[in-house]
Amino acid sequence: QVQLVESGGGLVHPGGSLRLSCAASESILSASFVILAWYRQAPGKQRELVAGMTGVGDTKYAGTVKGRFTISRDSHTNTVNLQMDSLQPEDSAVYYCHVKKVDGAINDYWGQGTQVTVSS
Repeated sequence: QVQLVESGGGLVHPGGSLRLSCAASESILSASFVILAWYRQAPGKQRELVAGMTGVGDTKYAGTVKGRFTISRDSHTNTVNLQMDSLQPEDSAVYYCHVKKVDGAINDYWGQGTQVTVSS
């Protein structure tokens, strides 16, 4: 069972920045972690992929955040991070960390979520 704990959410003004971190209970460099990703869910909307990274480091971004958000991983702190710049009110949502692990079976793990609110 992989434990994921997000941090870094909060209230920010439009145009501001936040950095989310997701601490994993196992090494994120393990070859069994095939996907590391951030999703978000706004009230009344479906959960959507914001940014993802494969185990070999390829990245993918939602069109609405491309050029503003950057996903990364840090082997020293064992975290998956999401740098969010030029935040807009429409970026307000609960952000969730997700990993897909293949270890005999395919398992998806989620963090508890962290609230991001962009408002003046």
